[in-house]
Amino acid sequence: MDEPEAVFEKSVGERLQALRHAQGLTLDELAARSGVSRAMISRVERAEASPTAALLARLCEALGLSLSAFFADEEQPASPLSRHGEQRLWRDPHSGYLRRSVSPPGMPSRVDLVEVEFPPGARVAFPPRAESRVMTQHVWLFEGELQMTIGETVHRLAPGDCLFMDLGDAFEFHNPGERPARYAVILDRGR
Repeated sequence: MDEPEAVFEKSVGERLQALRHAQGLTLDELAARSGVSRAMISRVERAEASPTAALLARLCEALGLSLSAFFADEEQPASPLSRHGEQRLWRDPHSGYLRRSVSPPGMPSRVDLVEVEFPPGARVAFPPRAESRVMTQHVWLFEGELQMTIGETVHRLAPGDCLFMDLGDAFEFHNPGERPARYAVILDRGR
């Protein structure tokens, strides 16, 4: 692992631990809420494991946060302007997808904007989560191909297509193409 990745994994672990402590949760309580093992949470907090997108989403949900809120830089002063060079990036270690938090952090909005670059052949699946039924999202494809499976329904998106979905359902992202897919996720936390 190179130096920037190690530093980033350490910051993810520290952030997870700080959020867990702020809510007064033990490892066992967060494990029960998220369905992620206590051992895995501990490994992430100690920067011994890099969480996948699906695992991190489950932890964030159990903490009552979106991924964007998890990655928000709390030390950065709140501003209605989010500069491209200051937006937080995260790469899923399993699929290789690159996630950019576009929304200005600290704003009183239920909506988060995220830009994703999804590698060719990549696949990420999210299990159904009743706790997420209050959240919805739009997936708006800019470049490449994207196949979205929600339950038993498969949607093939081409550039310019936009899919609305409930986050409580099981769903899967898949790039069947030979080029990266680039898309925006517009998440409404509904709270």
